[in-house]
Amino acid sequence: MTAITLAEAYQVTESMIRAHSRSFFLATSFLPMRERVAIRAMYGFCRATDDLVDDPAACKPESLALWRAKVLAPPSDTEHAVLVAWADTRAQYAVPRIYGDELIEGCEMDLMKSRYDTFAELERYCYCVASTVGLMSMHIFGVTTGVDYEDARPFAIKLGVALQLTNILRDVGEDAQRGRIYLPREDMARFKVSESDVLQGCLDDRMRALLRFEIERTQQLYAEAWPGIGFLAKKARFSVAVASEVYRGILGKITQNQYNVFTQRAYLSKSEKLRRLPGIWFRTSRLPSD
Repeated sequence: MTAITLAEAYQVTESMIRAHSRSFFLATSFLPMRERVAIRAMYGFCRATDDLVDDPAACKPESLALWRAKVLAPPSDTEHAVLVAWADTRAQYAVPRIYGDELIEGCEMDLMKSRYDTFAELERYCYCVASTVGLMSMHIFGVTTGVDYEDARPFAIKLGVALQLTNILRDVGEDAQRGRIYLPREDMARFKVSESDVLQGCLDDRMRALLRFEIERTQQLYAEAWPGIGFLAKKARFSVAVASEVYRGILGKITQNQYNVFTQRAYLSKSEKLRRLPGIWFRTSRLPSD
């Protein structure tokens, strides 16, 4: 018998989100209570998995293998609060196991790779660490009448890739300090940006052109993913739209900062997020109804 109650386990995931992701906390606040609790439990699992590889030097592949085994163990066999809450949510909503496996696969990539040759390689990484989150979320949110999960799947994948690319672009400088470059080598070569340019934080016209290119690609993915929000159950649309549009705003901040991703962190203040809500509501209301 586990030493932690289910209510306590869910409370831990709630506290985790409050502490580590204000944007996600805001977006999920617009969900009905049942879905809100479930989606935050899912976030807790994703966050805890990602935390394992925050320090690649300290994390070994066997650590992730052990974590995968714990994820699949019955809740009664673990005292890990996040896993207790996630196991309950996963069972309630019949979330397929494969997405959790692929999420862990993406985290394993961070242990093995610090460079990506092509965008296709990077896109696979983004799928594993972010699109899988959207695919799991769809099972919690549900889809609208007359829509199959497979119809909504491509949009969820694109949104996940866009969100992760936004993370990558915001964190170019921080990642460089860790010796890690996510920008595809093929794109760097196109704009004549070297690895040393990135690692040394060289912000010149070449770097700005590269970052502008990556931002435009990411903006296109957001635009292509937007219609998929209309495929979701109506109760979830505004929440997903807020998550998408608030995060998308980071790209605008990077541009406002003259593409300085090395010494200026791009983010939206709480007031800036709140000011966007009416416009997001209006756009969401124009999506096709059930």
